[in-house]
Amino acid sequence: MSFGFNLGKIADHGEDSDPIVRDGPDLALLAVFDGMGGAGGTVYETEDGPRSGAYLASRIARDVVEQRMLELLVPDWNLNGDAAAEDLRRSVQQALARRLAELKAPPSRLRSKLLRGLPTTMTVLALQRASRTGSTWLCHIFWAGDSRGYVFQPDGAHQLTVDDLRDANDAMANLRSDSLVSNAVSADTEFHINYRRVQLQAPFFLLCATDGCFGYLPTPMHFERLVLSALTEARTADAWSRAIQSEVTAVTGDDAAMSVVSVGAGMKELHRLYAPRFAELEDQFTNPIDDLARSTQRAEDELTAQRQRQLDQTQALWARYQPGYERHLHTVDAAQDEDESDDLELTSANRDDRAQARPAGDHTNGRPTDAADTADAVETAVEEPTEVTS
Repeated sequence: MSFGFNLGKIADHGEDSDPIVRDGPDLALLAVFDGMGGAGGTVYETEDGPRSGAYLASRIARDVVEQRMLELLVPDWNLNGDAAAEDLRRSVQQALARRLAELKAPPSRLRSKLLRGLPTTMTVLALQRASRTGSTWLCHIFWAGDSRGYVFQPDGAHQLTVDDLRDANDAMANLRSDSLVSNAVSADTEFHINYRRVQLQAPFFLLCATDGCFGYLPTPMHFERLVLSALTEARTADAWSRAIQSEVTAVTGDDAAMSVVSVGAGMKELHRLYAPRFAELEDQFTNPIDDLARSTQRAEDELTAQRQRQLDQTQALWARYQPGYERHLHTVDAAQDEDESDDLELTSANRDDRAQARPAGDHTNGRPTDAADTADAVETAVEEPTEVTS
């Protein structure tokens, strides 16, 4: 039983490619590819219109990986994982480099170590039955970047890949940090394909996901609950897929792609196998975390309300205190206004007194004055010459 989906935030421009989902009696192949929008943000003109390097990279890598893995993964012999990893690296890089040359994009004048030609992450899980009649399976894991592979077993979810990030953090720390991808597939930079192999006992189900599926949840435990909660509500694989898509869409801020393959159990058996784990997960992990989150939110809301009450009460008390506090400030202003008014009245009175005391015929401001006064003024203005000596 299998399903896959690709949720693009912008229709026909999502940077995640459609996932790979292939399964058969003794083999299975699933993979996801997440074009890196920051490093691959350059837009190219294509026959389908403008497309970002991230959009192109994830789709080119997907097609090459699917073709090569279908040739390498056969039921008759165990896959040589190290050789397959190198084969994938060489094949994908060559295809990306050819496409980059065909695009004939002018070289960017912006020099940055963060810019890459057609960059994408990839995670591939290749499954082989160890023996034709047994329940033991070999899972070959290939990845580059921060998309992830998981195995869900009745005892819980287990991450199979290690995020290629500059900061070597665990899954919880990576939710709180924004570290750069340290290793990713691209056309013009060196990269490697990580490889490891694990042995699994059926029943189980494998899951590949880009970071849009798990990167916006509060904890890794919440991602497991999201997947198992959708499982408990579904009766078919399609219904399970739709339920996961609905939950992811409600929280994600990115494109999101996922592929799932179940081995050794159908829907009814999966319900029976994973119901105890789902109950344990909620009881011991996610419900306590959610209760703490709600309690913290209530405390933060109350603190915000208390701060507003503090501001309001402080302002009200200041309004009562202010008149007495500023009493003399207003008294001084009133006294100054009264003094200025008195000065104006006194100046006016003095002008009137001088006008009344002046003899008749005495005029100023260009009007005639007494002749004797004029002669005195002229005489006063004449001074003795000043002797200058050398």
